[in-house]
Amino acid sequence: MSGAGPIALFLDMQAVERGASANTLEAYRRDLDDLSAFLKGRGTSVQAADTQALRAYLGDLDARGFKSATVARRLSALRQLYRFLYAEGYRTEDPAAILEGPKKGRPLPKVLSVDEVTRLIETAHARAAAADRPAERLRRLRTVCLVEVLYATGLRISELAALPASAARSRADAIVVAGKGGKERLVPLSAPAKAAMAAYLDARREAGLESAKWLFPSSGASGHLTRQHAALDLKDLAYASGVDPACLSPHVLRHAFASHLLAHGADLRIVQTLLGHADISTTQIYTHVLDERLASLVRDLHPLSDV
Repeated sequence: MSGAGPIALFLDMQAVERGASANTLEAYRRDLDDLSAFLKGRGTSVQAADTQALRAYLGDLDARGFKSATVARRLSALRQLYRFLYAEGYRTEDPAAILEGPKKGRPLPKVLSVDEVTRLIETAHARAAAADRPAERLRRLRTVCLVEVLYATGLRISELAALPASAARSRADAIVVAGKGGKERLVPLSAPAKAAMAAYLDARREAGLESAKWLFPSSGASGHLTRQHAALDLKDLAYASGVDPACLSPHVLRHAFASHLLAHGADLRIVQTLLGHADISTTQIYTHVLDERLASLVRDLHPLSDV
């Protein structure tokens, strides 16, 4: 192989053809560089490695004490690498095709009940109404906007934080969101979410932030609210609401959005579209959450469950 090495070629393909984000590319690079270093220590290379060498690498990961989830991720990366090299003609066989990874169950996402989400939203509104200083009121209304929009749309926090202020100024019943890989999707807005955005914009205007580019402006490097800061705001709200802070994060509200829709009869394909999942198997995890809850109800309430 001349020119760029196999890992560089694979990363270029991920970036150009699949629109992989910078974070995804860096994760692939880190995992595959570790593979390359191991193979070099055995006197071979990524280009020349056989199945036995790749099995030895997986064994080395286990010996180094890596968790099964990490080993599975590294295996996924090297499988994709060798599938690419085989498909593009850089190798005559795929040495990773028959490799097996560690068996692991997929963890079910944390989900809040409808009552817990209602309590969060009501507390957020009450704190905003009680704020007597402009700066505090602005901060409280931002939290109202965060929780209302996250629960109403199921957006990833990175998608919400990067919304332009123009998204809130529109009177439309939906917003266009740029998701993973730059793929755009249309997300409906509920009346409470629109009202929360409008109230927050009014408070921004009173604070002299009307011209800010982002919906949630910040003085940080990105210019907008970070996911870490959003998470801290929600933890603070959880304490005030009597909800376990360990059970609340921006992503947990995304999970609540999806599971509550499915529990009320929404079609799985529609939820997949709203969440921006490329693969419906990712969305199906929420059906497992419902299955677990139904099984729990039978165990706890059926009169013959202990017989």
